[in-house]
Amino acid sequence: MTIHEFALILSGVSEVTEEAANVLYEAGCDDGSFASRDGVAFIMFDREAASLREAIETAIANVRSTVFGVLRVETDDANQVTKINAELLGSVSGT
Repeated sequence: MTIHEFALILSGVSEVTEEAANVLYEAGCDDGSFASRDGVAFIMFDREAASLREAIETAIANVRSTVFGVLRVETDDANQVTKINAELLGSVSGT
């Protein structure tokens, strides 16, 4: 397994409070660092998985198991992220 680095930008929240971080940590985001910058809340992950896609999809599932959502993914692997962000956009817009 490989450790994959990426960020999930959270939707519906502009700051990760201590309470929010605890909820996300308990939901399985214990391999992430929580942060906010310029009104944007995000989680930086170092997640071990067989593939980047698997790492991202499990992290999204962890976040969505809480009251939080995921707006988009950011990482250096542009091809994977473009596909996943298109899927996220579709789930947000209802298509």
